Amino acid sequence: MHAAKLKEVALQLYRFAVLALIVWLIRDHHVRQRIAGDKPVAVEEIKAVFTNAASLRPDHSERAGLFVLDGDGNQLGYLVRTLPQCNHIIGYCGVTDLLVAFDPSMKVIGLHVRATEDTRSHMKDILTDRKFPKKWNGMMWDQVAGMDLKKAGIEGVSGATMTSMAMAQSIVHRVRSANQQLQHHQPVTFKLRDYGLIAVIITGGLMTFTHWHGRRWMRRVFQAVIIGYVGFINGDLLAQSLLAGWARSGVPWNLAPGLVLLVAVSFLVPWAAKKPLYCHQLCPHGAAQEWLGRLGLRGKIKVPARLGAGLQWLPALSLVFVLLVVMLAAPFDLADLEPFDAYLLTSAGVATIVIAVVGLVASLFIPQAYCRYGCPTGALLEFVRSHGANDRFGRRDVAAGLMAGLVALIWWQSPLINSWLLAVD
Repeated sequence: MHAAKLKEVALQLYRFAVLALIVWLIRDHHVRQRIAGDKPVAVEEIKAVFTNAASLRPDHSERAGLFVLDGDGNQLGYLVRTLPQCNHIIGYCGVTDLLVAFDPSMKVIGLHVRATEDTRSHMKDILTDRKFPKKWNGMMWDQVAGMDLKKAGIEGVSGATMTSMAMAQSIVHRVRSANQQLQHHQPVTFKLRDYGLIAVIITGGLMTFTHWHGRRWMRRVFQAVIIGYVGFINGDLLAQSLLAGWARSGVPWNLAPGLVLLVAVSFLVPWAAKKPLYCHQLCPHGAAQEWLGRLGLRGKIKVPARLGAGLQWLPALSLVFVLLVVMLAAPFDLADLEPFDAYLLTSAGVATIVIAVVGLVASLFIPQAYCRYGCPTGALLEFVRSHGANDRFGRRDVAAGLMAGLVALIWWQSPLINSWLLAVD
């Protein structure tokens, strides 16, 4: 028994690790893309300032810079790039791409011009001027953020005044805007919809873990609330578009605490307690399919065994498609992959509505048709779900590991892939 329990725990930890790895890789990939823009910073560019630099690691904070590391992983300093945040600051005839280098204490130790749209003669005047770059050396991060260029005595380089002042403005703007983001911590705000969603989650938990689940009338009333309130009024449904967006950009803890709690319990309850809370209790589309399935048309269409086995791969293939869209920034709206936005009647797309209608009609003949054969979000929640002592390492675990490997490969090769995509364009 003890060995069986250890195997169960190890399998659940594996599933959690796979999911966490994929989320981290997606997040890091998009942070790197935002920092790198159209031209990733190479270690060779900064050797003049950091002679022992061996690698660069993106900073996931609002500073959106790069940690400079030596061969042992020790931090040598920090870099921020002025583009793309400062592409609106134009010198004599264009923008300049700058790197500002800081030591580990966040003190400026150098500037590096990566590229410029300005004239060569103007840039030559700036690069040969000894005073302009030295005026920044020794300034702390917060000093740069709070600078008044005039009071600080920052003057344009003779012969390249407009270009040099644009560079100075870019440095200050880049650091100041990062500071403003760091200091802007909006408090958690609970709105009426959050309290309503929390009440629904609590009720769903009671329906799952208490004798309430056996009371048919109570389940019918609760499903009506789920379809009407969670679906049509709030529109707070779990979907790949939501989960992918949070993985890319972060979780809106402050603005949508109720929705964050819904996502959290939807993953944690099946992972830890073996109960499919969201799919069985809280999903409006699942409840709508169950209602339609009671109309007595079940059994009129029997899915052949081989066809059913093949169709059951569709949710997993959809998840692979989602990962490719997210990692390659493909121009596809993930809301069009699932029916859930159809409950937001004023903003639903045609593809979403079609999938919703087809799935609901199919549920008249096949129990929970969309849940069984089409739902990638349901497949993801089923992946993390524990089945207790009878659980075994199976095909879904192998598939999840392969998906994690695919994401890791794209993450590792992203500069090459971006270059290929630019060439195709």
